[in-house]
Parts: sequence; C-alpha cells; structure tokens
Amino acid sequence: MELIIKNIAAHPSDASEVPSILDKEGVEWNAIDCHNWAVDYPYKPQAKFRIAYSENNMMIQYDVDENSIRAMALTDNGHVWEDSCCELFIAPKNDGMYYNIECNCIGTLLIGVGTGRENRQLASQDILDQVKRWSSLEHKEIPLQKGMFHWQLVLVIPISTFFMHHLGSLSGMSMNCNIYKCGDKLCEPHFLSWSPMTSTVPDFHRINDFAKCIVRPK
Repeated sequence: MELIIKNIAAHPSDASEVPSILDKEGVEWNAIDCHNWAVDYPYKPQAKFRIAYSENNMMIQYDVDENSIRAMALTDNGHVWEDSCCELFIAPKNDGMYYNIECNCIGTLLIGVGTGRENRQLASQDILDQVKRWSSLEHKEIPLQKGMFHWQLVLVIPISTFFMHHLGSLSGMSMNCNIYKCGDKLCEPHFLSWSPMTSTVPDFHRINDFAKCIVRPK
C-alpha cells in the first residue's frame, strides 16, 4: 500500500478549520479497515482518515462510528489507547525510529518516539501543546457507554513534533507509516489498521508493517 499526502496552500489558524479546508481541497478519505485479528476481536467499527500537508504542518482528520465510547484519559501522555482512540505511527527517516501519535476521541494526546515498543521517549508538554486539536466531542471525561456513537477528530501536527529529528520540510519526502483505530477498554475491544499487519496478536509497534507514505511536493 502507499499513501500520497497532498500538499495544500491553506494555513489553518485553528484545528476546527481543517475539515472545511480538506473538503475544499478535495482530500480523499482512506478506510482504517484491516481487520487483522478478527477471530479474537470480531467487532469492526467504521473508521476512516484523510491527511494533507501545508508548509510546516501535517493535518489529519479521523471519522469514526462505533457501538461504545470511552474517554477517561484527560491528561496528555496518559493511557489514551484504552479509550476510543485513533493513532498515527510514522517513521520520517530510514533510521529505525518512529513516532506514535495517539489521541483519544476528546483530544487527549500521547506522543512517543523510539525504535520499538519498549523504552520509548515521551514528548514534553511543550511539544504536545504545539499540536492543535479539535474534536466533535467536549474535552471531558466520558465513562464507558454502549450505543451508537459518531465522532470526528483533527490534529494539526507541526514539524517540531518530530523532536528527535531535524526536518526542514516534509514536502517531497518519502516516509513510512500506519494508521490505527483501537479501544482496549471499550465494550468490544478492537484493533484496526490502515495497512495490513502480520503479527499473530495485536501489536501496532511493528515498523516492518508500515507502508510507504509520500508527501507530494508542490
């Protein structure tokens, strides 16, 4: 698989502007629908994303429909993966290091970097605060609930987020990434990916399962 990231001219001052910008620019949606561990985790929510790049910012929008919801992590770098959560894992260079950019449905963010699941270095709050966020849900605790829920999430991710690398611009770069939807403590736990995965158990920290993503130059 290959993800082409469109280079656009817009410069949103707030993350809430991103959906209309992506609509105007005709940025296409991609399904997060690889059901890698369907036998053990049969529930499959509907999830999709679209992504673009503008000057020094990557913009990603998620859209989710699922049959339960949870948001208990209110503080950045908390256990957001246990909530209704979407994740972007991205390796900007071919040096074995990748970033996990995880966000729950109310906009609580976790960012780490390293070469594997263990001993990851978490981003400082200064780095986290530079990522603009918008959610269709209010940023408040949501105890586990059953029902049909729809939510959207936007992140505007500046180059400074990749704090272990010195990147002048992403334009024209070829990187590797995967995008996920999960919810470890939802009524029906699930682990979906955009690009297929080869592990026998859920494990998003598999750089060998990342797919190529190319930021189209202007």
